[in-house]
Amino acid sequence: MSLPAVLLAAGASPSPTPSGSVTPAVPSLQDAQESANNAASWVEQNWSTWLAMGLQILLVVVVAFALRAVVRRAITKFIDRMNRSAQSGDGGGLSGLLVNAERRRQRSAAIGSVLRSVASFLILGTAALMVLSTFKINLAPLLASAGVAGVAIGFGARNLVTDFLSGVFMILEDQYGVGDTIDAGVASGEVIEVGLRVTKLRGDGGEIWYVRNGEVKRIGNLSQGWATAGVDVTVKASEDLDRVKATLTEVAEKMSKEEPWNELLWGQVEVLGLDSVLLDSMVVRVSARTMPGKSTTVERELRWRIKRAFDAASIRIVGGATAVEDEEDAPDPAASVAPPSAYSSATSPQSRAAAPIAPQPGPGK
Repeated sequence: MSLPAVLLAAGASPSPTPSGSVTPAVPSLQDAQESANNAASWVEQNWSTWLAMGLQILLVVVVAFALRAVVRRAITKFIDRMNRSAQSGDGGGLSGLLVNAERRRQRSAAIGSVLRSVASFLILGTAALMVLSTFKINLAPLLASAGVAGVAIGFGARNLVTDFLSGVFMILEDQYGVGDTIDAGVASGEVIEVGLRVTKLRGDGGEIWYVRNGEVKRIGNLSQGWATAGVDVTVKASEDLDRVKATLTEVAEKMSKEEPWNELLWGQVEVLGLDSVLLDSMVVRVSARTMPGKSTTVERELRWRIKRAFDAASIRIVGGATAVEDEEDAPDPAASVAPPSAYSSATSPQSRAAAPIAPQPGPGK
């Protein structure tokens, strides 16, 4: 670079030449020294401010990331401790059957993810605002703009926000989990995955339903607590009730002692009595408390055993709203109908003999 260009960069102003063209003026050494002194003085006056701001920003960033790491680790340990205490509390019976490892794992993972995300957003957001305030930036317009943008996004993505919040409360309240059979109104089946926005169900036909959590207005959990197996046995009204009850009681006691039904049955099979009585039939109801999701299996086995026991005891089972009488007991419907008359046919000999004699024409006609 030439000396005139250096001096021009140092702050000298160009001077016109006699020919009228403008040529850069060559500053003196004193002007260059004065400019350098001014720059050094300005740096000397502001370096302490810059250093303080840099140290403050560095401190805010370091503290924010350190606090974020500590909080996230504490949340992870808290969730792991909850899982361990839940596993140690599973002592068999009802509590051990209702909660499984996969359900606990997914529920704790979802809760931990939500808590860690919220903690990171709060800590890093606060740190960003503190860094901006260090640069003497007015945060009021920024916060107002962020508020307006948040409201606009909330209105535009209200379905997404609704699904997310519904998923959070569903997981926190433990309404259902992996392995449960639920009726969500829009779909029903076995839960195979629980998310904050979508729940995956496998239907009875093997299909997979993706249900948005915000669309679920009611949930019927068929896997919590216990289920009820009920069997209605319709017999003829002429059967002996004591014999019917004794046969059903014998079937119930025998089934309760055999495997694997003694594990599926959570109570005695009870003969509740007559459920309805008609003119020619009566219905006896049998009920049992079973493991969740096993009521249909128990009902089928009960029907099988009751049918075999009734056949051995010569107790007839009838079906339908009204029982149909046996063929040997039912009267012949043609017995009360008179045989057809021979006079009903115009070509029969009896009809011809009874027909009036037609008049014969006279002579000469």
